[in-house]
Amino acid sequence: MVREIAETELEELLELYLYLHEDAVPEMTEHLKHTWNTILQDENHHMIVNEIDGKIVSSCVCVVIPNLTRNIRPYALVENVVTHPEYRGRGYGTECLNYAKQIAEGQGCYKIMLLTGAKESATLKFYGNAGYNSSDKTAFIQWLE
Repeated sequence: MVREIAETELEELLELYLYLHEDAVPEMTEHLKHTWNTILQDENHHMIVNEIDGKIVSSCVCVVIPNLTRNIRPYALVENVVTHPEYRGRGYGTECLNYAKQIAEGQGCYKIMLLTGAKESATLKFYGNAGYNSSDKTAFIQWLE
């Protein structure tokens, strides 16, 4: 079942993020709790999860960003797309991306952007099959300390 995350599911989400790029679940500090509450209270920030048999197996984040161009239409950014390795290849990640697309369409977004650091052809094909392309724009990233 694809849905937005519940407030009580932070720890399970952080465990899933171990399969994204994290190497440890962060300590439950006041900073982490504050960040979590900020995300939950932001109507433009959507933490999407796919729950199978009571377990969160896939997730992505969709942030709708207000915009002054394109007839004052917002755009969406999708990040932190992850599926537990034991559940990959079953369409659960695609279901999360489709849910994000529904949110973006419902908010009147004119585009959805997604960046990936993955180089594996299977991952790039996954995003292509979900409707994303890498030919329309060039992405530049500046990492900050």
